[in-house]
Amino acid sequence: MTARDVSDTAVEVVQREMTAFARRARASAGRMHPELSLVSYTLLSHLEESGGCRATDLAAHYALDKSTVSRQVAALERDRLIGRSPDPDDHRVQLLHLTDAGRRLLGQVTERRREVVRERLADWAEEDLERFAGYLVRYNAG
Repeated sequence: MTARDVSDTAVEVVQREMTAFARRARASAGRMHPELSLVSYTLLSHLEESGGCRATDLAAHYALDKSTVSRQVAALERDRLIGRSPDPDDHRVQLLHLTDAGRRLLGQVTERRREVVRERLADWAEEDLERFAGYLVRYNAG
């Protein structure tokens, strides 16, 4: 077996496992809070981290179609989890931000997600967990 064959095999395993991870993440998001999809959770998290932004910024950051973001934003507004305010630098633009209810729900769902991950990794050695976290950061930064 050549070095390329080993590399191709490893890449295939990574791709297969990342696909399984994504499927599991979508499924578990629905079980943890049925009214909050994984996309909605992700958008709320970004709004919290960024302190607010435009819908077009969300679409660009996550490489989502603007219509997908518009539908998600409309649902989050309807549920009073996010609100809009004028951009202080350009009053023609509306910034999205978390409401108090959105902040509370996001905190609850985030804690539940952390509990699930903690349970799944409970028997991992600390150095393995730190290495895994580092690899994920490195992968997602690329």
